Amino acid sequence: MNRKLKIKSFSSVLIVAVFALGFNVAENAQTQKTKTSFRPAATTQQPLFQEYRGIKLGMSAEEARAKLGKAALKENDQDFYVVSDNESIQIVYNNQQQVITISIDYLGGVGAPDPSAVVGGNLETTANGALYKLVRYDSLGFWVSYNRTTGPVGSVTITLQKIA
Repeated sequence: MNRKLKIKSFSSVLIVAVFALGFNVAENAQTQKTKTSFRPAATTQQPLFQEYRGIKLGMSAEEARAKLGKAALKENDQDFYVVSDNESIQIVYNNQQQVITISIDYLGGVGAPDPSAVVGGNLETTANGALYKLVRYDSLGFWVSYNRTTGPVGSVTITLQKIA
């Protein structure tokens, strides 16, 4: 009889333990569900640099040419402009005559924006001392790069390009 009482007591304790454990698991699951259901949605990173003098990727060649004026060199698939002695720009178009690449060169770095305003800073240094960084905006369909060369007459090149 004593043995039956021990088994019955053990069974009761086991049932209580299972019930308590089950309740605790359900409570934790509810807490987790509540916590995750109120998390803010991930936001798309907004580019720091996405246009040059009003020229944007995807814009028509006609619109870009109207904003920049007469090109120094003009082809069906690209135009080259000389803005000043230190600044030039190359615009590349696809078959639909839409802007797919904007590349700006600053001779000697004169007039170039700070890298932090273009790619957020933290540039990589190459073996020859040049600085470089590329930032992809996959969800927006383009990338931006900042490249500062070294040498007697260094230059800064900023490129925006549509991801193919």
